[in-house]
Amino acid sequence: MPGRFLPPLILLLAGSLSLACCQYLIYFYAPAEATMGLVQKIFYIHLPLAWWSLFSFFLVFLGSVAYLLKRAPGADRLCAAAAEAGVLLSGLALLTGMLWARKSWGVWWTWDPRLTATLVMWFIYAGYLLLRGLGLPPRRKRLVCAVAGVVAFLDVPLVFVSARIWRSIHPSVLGAQGGGLEPEMKVTVSACVVAFGLFWAGLVWLRKCQLDLRARMRGSVD
Repeated sequence: MPGRFLPPLILLLAGSLSLACCQYLIYFYAPAEATMGLVQKIFYIHLPLAWWSLFSFFLVFLGSVAYLLKRAPGADRLCAAAAEAGVLLSGLALLTGMLWARKSWGVWWTWDPRLTATLVMWFIYAGYLLLRGLGLPPRRKRLVCAVAGVVAFLDVPLVFVSARIWRSIHPSVLGAQGGGLEPEMKVTVSACVVAFGLFWAGLVWLRKCQLDLRARMRGSVD
């Protein structure tokens, strides 16, 4: 295995161990929510998944802009790695949100502004990945994907602010008033966000290394 794969693997391991340690915080340190009880613990998984999926798509946007400015194939491969991670994490965020909604709202799905915007975002970036799989000439495909990566990002800020600018039943748990979280809950969710961040960074980095290696094997050296 090439030495370049070692740092992301170490980061992935660190993230995995951190997530394992977070289970203690989730189930033993953070108190149970008074209304929903144990099911509220999904929050500590759901929130980091959602946040890091949004950051993934922000990275796609930055990589797309970088490619349009410099025409660097490496930036395009970074976009591919980040988009794959983002679609995976946002899909898991939707799934965990549905599990939480079934208990708190009594339904698996409702066309709430934030939920709808998130679902639209997932379909947009799933379509972006399909676009990357088309049999276009490499340079043309990179250019088309870069433009699509910039345009697709328009929905991402909408997901973030939708619960605040429209009437939404989705909670803004970390709002200006502190989100109603107990101190132990804040510590736990912060630790989970950091742990997921380590795992996310290792995942994207590792996938980028794989794509770089594949490009070199195909003779497409930057």
